[in-house]
Amino acid sequence: MADSIMSKAATMEIPINSNGDTGTLPEDDSLEQDLQQVMVSGPNLNETSIVSGGYGGPAGGIIPTSSIKGPAIRFNPDYLDRRRAPAPGPGVYIVVVFCLLGSSNLNTSNSTEEISRGVAVEKLDSVKKWGINTYKCTKQMFSERFGRGSRTVDLELEAQIDVLRDTKSKYENILRLATALTSHFQSMVQTQQALGDTFTDLSQKSPELQDEFGYNAETQKLLCKNGEALLSAISFFVSSVNTLVNKTMEDTLLTIKLYENARLEFDAYRSDLEELSLGPRDAAAMVRIEMSQHDYQIHRDKYERLRSDVTIKLKFLEENKVKVMHKQLLLFHNAISAYFAGNQQQLEQTLIQFNVKLKPPGSDKPSWLEEQ
Repeated sequence: MADSIMSKAATMEIPINSNGDTGTLPEDDSLEQDLQQVMVSGPNLNETSIVSGGYGGPAGGIIPTSSIKGPAIRFNPDYLDRRRAPAPGPGVYIVVVFCLLGSSNLNTSNSTEEISRGVAVEKLDSVKKWGINTYKCTKQMFSERFGRGSRTVDLELEAQIDVLRDTKSKYENILRLATALTSHFQSMVQTQQALGDTFTDLSQKSPELQDEFGYNAETQKLLCKNGEALLSAISFFVSSVNTLVNKTMEDTLLTIKLYENARLEFDAYRSDLEELSLGPRDAAAMVRIEMSQHDYQIHRDKYERLRSDVTIKLKFLEENKVKVMHKQLLLFHNAISAYFAGNQQQLEQTLIQFNVKLKPPGSDKPSWLEEQ
């Protein structure tokens, strides 16, 4: 095979133009492949001959290469591969990057769709459970209202809850009346202050009644000062009662509301379990009974936990109510008694005893910045 390749290469005609330059040969893939194979496995070039003539020329045109002096010629077979296989351009890398980005975007979109699908399934399950629970509770509520269903009753706890609601209603009435008293008394103090200022002005402009206007002016100013002290005590009383009624009692009543809802749910699932227990006992019915018993146990635990919370909060509320109202009622009594007895020293001592700060006149009015 090497001889045939060498004969083909040796008999190739190299055209020479008029200027002595070699002409361009047309590209021949088969020739390049043959040359590459010769470079790898063929004979040494130093032992071959160079043909100067054309095909079928005289033998004298053959020059042995062994007679040519010079360094040995070595060919690199990878040279043709590098010429035939150029380096990939930037477009190839861009296509690869876009392919990678497209695959990552596809994976991201698939994961997003899976997450959104899972969220939708969870929402659907929650809506389904809410619907079933609402239906059972509504059925139980109407059954109790029309006397056809039974309800769980804790007589002692229900009595304490009724007492709390009645107490809250009465304390709200005290709060409303004390707030009205504060408003009216504040108007009276402002009137006394204005009246004292008028008497003072007239005592300076009426020499014949200067002493009389002066006495009345001092009396009104003293009443105004004592009235401001009493007003501070009443405002402190109103603030404490408001905290007790609208925060402490309201928090306990909120827990009671949760307890009553849990009681209704507990009775609803209890009634459902009793109905299933009276029915047939086939395989499907037993599965429903087990599921109903599981739900019943969950709502029973919730009901008992909230009942315990209500009992503890009622106990603490009663203790806090007695402690707070004992202090506030004593303050209210001492302040009112000292004011109307005209005992300014006792009124001031009462404020100090209960840590009541005296409000300056006009402190309840909003500042000019708040009015903007």
